[in-house]
Amino acid sequence: MRRKIIIDTDPGQDDAAAIMLALASPELHVLAITAVAGNVPLARTSLNASIVLEICGRPDIPVYAGCERPLRRQLVTAEHVHGKTGLDGIELFEPAVARQAGHAVDFIIDTIRSEPEAAVTLCALGPLTNIATALEFAPDIAGRLAEIVLMGGGYFEGGNITPAAEFNIFVDPEAAAIVFASGVKLTMMPLDVTHKVLTTAARCARLRSVGNRPAIAMAGMLAFFERFDEEKYGTDGGPLHDPTVIAWLLRPDLFTGRQCNVEIETVSELTRGATVVDWWRVTGRPANAFVAGDIDADGFFDLFIERVARL
Repeated sequence: MRRKIIIDTDPGQDDAAAIMLALASPELHVLAITAVAGNVPLARTSLNASIVLEICGRPDIPVYAGCERPLRRQLVTAEHVHGKTGLDGIELFEPAVARQAGHAVDFIIDTIRSEPEAAVTLCALGPLTNIATALEFAPDIAGRLAEIVLMGGGYFEGGNITPAAEFNIFVDPEAAAIVFASGVKLTMMPLDVTHKVLTTAARCARLRSVGNRPAIAMAGMLAFFERFDEEKYGTDGGPLHDPTVIAWLLRPDLFTGRQCNVEIETVSELTRGATVVDWWRVTGRPANAFVAGDIDADGFFDLFIERVARL
């Protein structure tokens, strides 16, 4: 049985990598891409999703634009990382297929209600605004979802947009708090894992050598994307965050982790968006998420490159 997924995303070069990995994997049935404001504003994230689908030869997959700002805050974006377009590093174009007219939140709700119980997994690659809004408008969908797998947060690694917070959670901490309190089965890919998945020169050379259109495009995107983190962290390459979400669905054996209680800081301006992960189980609070702690990085890149070669 192919797992049915909705990819909720704010592309972003690493989001594009996650979309490519999902499209190249026969184990997954991508029902749609739902766009949210995050790395760049909504008009750009929805356009970028369509561009990636066209690069991969899959314009048949619908794209729905969703929330253009966080639930209770002004939008913070990350052009300093991803470039003005969000997909800097390649020559972009106007995709042939227009985005769908409906709203992403309505699509999420209607699809989860119309599919059999536990048939749909939400793959959250950006701020959790669309998903939290859907859960608030339609609380019944929480009991119908198979799982939410999300990239966000950190614990021992700290933050990447503030000392305490990872970008996706920082942008809309109130949305994250709703999702982590929802009772839905959650899997969290934090910076502690994604910072071990580095786009080294050797790995990018392997990817480029695949030679097909998606691989060449992704190699170009990563050449731009990694320059920020290389300068920031002094590493060979940058962390490829979002494809870890898709890799979890395909190869959970690549990961280790544990069930934890995760709470979201929404009040303090100093630590806004921090994910308070009870890794050592010192609070007595019940676990609400599986938190990944480590990854086989070589195995991940073997999977990613092999699958992109199929596109």
